[in-house]
Amino acid sequence: MAGKGTPATALLTRQRITHQVHAYEHDPRAESYGLEAADALGRPPERVFKTLVADVDGALAVGVVPVTGQLDLKSLAAACGGKKAKMADMGAAERATGYVAGGISPLGQKKRLPVVLDASAEAFDTIFCSAGRRGLEIELAPADLVRLLDAHVADIAS
Repeated sequence: MAGKGTPATALLTRQRITHQVHAYEHDPRAESYGLEAADALGRPPERVFKTLVADVDGALAVGVVPVTGQLDLKSLAAACGGKKAKMADMGAAERATGYVAGGISPLGQKKRLPVVLDASAEAFDTIFCSAGRRGLEIELAPADLVRLLDAHVADIAS
């Protein structure tokens, strides 16, 4: 796969964060980008995380949860100090992050949004998240993701 560099991988390289980039052939017919990534990489889906953009009290925020679960919007709102959350409009999410749906990375976003990582990530030495393109994943330590993004860790998956 040519041109593996993305804003996410560039950020990790600039910050000298230990990580690995994993590429796979994305199938446009896949029903779930995250489950496709777990299967293609031969990794347990609990270690593969999806990046979801939500509207919390009128401001965008990011929830990073395992591909096996759903984002609990009420828990995300609470973790962000808000009252109410709903999934963001796809166009708004793409404009704010600079990535296309199915390839939104929590890293290297165009506009820095608050990030909440599901607490289940702390059970693993490394997790996988989108590298900013469908068919491209980053493997890194959850603590590095939290530190780099100044993210909160909370139980936000259901």
